[in-house]
Amino acid sequence: MKCLILAAGKGSRLSQKGSSKPLIHLLGIPLIERTIRSASEAGIDEFFVVSGYHGEQLRRYLDGLAGRCSLKITHVINQQWEQGNGLSVLAAKDQLDEPFVLLMADHLFEPSILRDLAARTPHDGEISLAVDHDTANPLVDLDDVTRVRSENGRLIEIGKGLETFNGFDTGVFLCTPAIFDAVQKSIAERADSSLSGAVRSLAAEGHVNDFDVGGRFWCDTDTPRDLQNAENALLDRLRGKSRDGPVSRYLNRPLSVRISRQLARVAITPNQISVVSFLLCLVAAWLFSLPGPMTLALGGLIAQFASIIDGCDGEIARLKFLKSDFGGWFDAVLDRYADAMLVFGLTWHAHSAGPLHDVLVSLIGDRAGAVVLIVGFLALTGSFMNSYTADKYDKLMEAKFSQGRSIRLGRDVRVLLIAVGAVCNLALAPLIVLAILMNLETVRRVVVCYRHEKH
Repeated sequence: MKCLILAAGKGSRLSQKGSSKPLIHLLGIPLIERTIRSASEAGIDEFFVVSGYHGEQLRRYLDGLAGRCSLKITHVINQQWEQGNGLSVLAAKDQLDEPFVLLMADHLFEPSILRDLAARTPHDGEISLAVDHDTANPLVDLDDVTRVRSENGRLIEIGKGLETFNGFDTGVFLCTPAIFDAVQKSIAERADSSLSGAVRSLAAEGHVNDFDVGGRFWCDTDTPRDLQNAENALLDRLRGKSRDGPVSRYLNRPLSVRISRQLARVAITPNQISVVSFLLCLVAAWLFSLPGPMTLALGGLIAQFASIIDGCDGEIARLKFLKSDFGGWFDAVLDRYADAMLVFGLTWHAHSAGPLHDVLVSLIGDRAGAVVLIVGFLALTGSFMNSYTADKYDKLMEAKFSQGRSIRLGRDVRVLLIAVGAVCNLALAPLIVLAILMNLETVRRVVVCYRHEKH
């Protein structure tokens, strides 16, 4: 499906942030690119972008984006950009003769909104508008938002000054070519060249469908405060990932999101972050292998910091539209190597010295070293099997995770156990806990999945 994006306006309220509003960065990505990438994730494959104010600068950037992302972007120029955004719509009339998506360059939205909207093609002569019926949405500026009133799935009225309303215009439309006639009619009858004027004309005829976004994320970015709110909202959406374990949810994620806020502004890729986390784990494992409580404790702190950083790669991938199957797989491979190094380093330390090691020596003598090696082996095996069984089990339990009805024991728990044990100068204790906990958890997962298959 084709997509028309309006990006011709001046955006004077954000002029201190940049000379071209669509190119103002939000967490390292220009607004126009966020709009295009979100639409692309929703299945849009061809874009028509209307430019006006500082249009040449915008068109150069879009040409580069099209090349980098293998997108088809056609430029539409509106020389009358100061006279109403309806004229920007009208500028594309000759290039769009079938249903198309209409978006605003400065509106952010969850791709699923557009995906679901695009699946409901309106009848000839109609358009559909994605409407937010949450009139208490904290991201909405009531003094600036375009309000709507709708009944029985049909838009009745639209405008910024509506006193009686039950929703907000999200700036996400699914249009038929009827929108072009509506713009011309609005101009001819009311001298109103705005897009809202065209929608008002269609609504008066009962030709505007109300598509409820159902509480999903969207926001407008007209002012510096809007930009800050949008940034906070995007970062907040990284929290509470359904498959996060308790350590990730309550300790790692709040910290990693703060780090990702800064990393998003620099040229670093998720894969590079994965490598940094892995190297930190290697340093921690090397410190574990050295004698003395201080190096052990330092290694534990570095291991936990690496676990926090390990969350940043996925966060940056989502924030900057850099998600890839290879990236997820590459991160998982490095995590398994890191786990092996951490457990091996801790086993090496426990085999050499430590309070529990001394107790074992006093109890069983020379066999203490063999016991430590067996515990280390079971800890490593349990950790690997815990990771190996995660994919099938996580998919099965995802709904319960998201509702908080089940706790996920994964890598975040393993690394924290290692870190706490190391800081407390107890190398063998976390290995014993890991050997028992991870293997029991693996057995439990197998039983849960088996019972599910039987039913």
